Amino acid sequence: MAHLLVSYARGSERYGIVVSSQAERLKPHSIDVRSPMDPIHWFLDGKQDVRSSFYLESVATEFDIQGLELDWVCVTWNADFRYTSKGWEYRSFVGDRWNQIRKYERQVYLKNAYRVLLTRARQGMVIVVPFGAEDDPTRNSSFYYPVFEYLRTIGFEVLN
Repeated sequence: MAHLLVSYARGSERYGIVVSSQAERLKPHSIDVRSPMDPIHWFLDGKQDVRSSFYLESVATEFDIQGLELDWVCVTWNADFRYTSKGWEYRSFVGDRWNQIRKYERQVYLKNAYRVLLTRARQGMVIVVPFGAEDDPTRNSSFYYPVFEYLRTIGFEVLN
């Protein structure tokens, strides 16, 4: 879906992918938050530079993008912030499993990370919620589908 940003952007409008700094389980989607990006190149270099946000290869986290904006943003959702019938659930991935975040301060921190990510677009945004993978207990579709449904029910358009 990130390729839709390219079709929306006009002229010098800037686009890029943003994710939670805790997005450890997006590696199967070629998103590795541990791979550092250079904010100067990501935000300032042109479409010809592979280090720029235009290439849609490097991602910015809430730390990189806080206080800054792009014209078009692709927010890729991680299973750290999940929607359930009881409300939002807060998780952190440690080792080989998801752990529940119990401390209120850390829950607020995670919710604020997504607030930052969801408010960085000047023109518009695409939210990518992965399908998940039934053969991978760390990326089960039950972590993602409720988020997708929640966003759809509050009015987000589903793009194909």
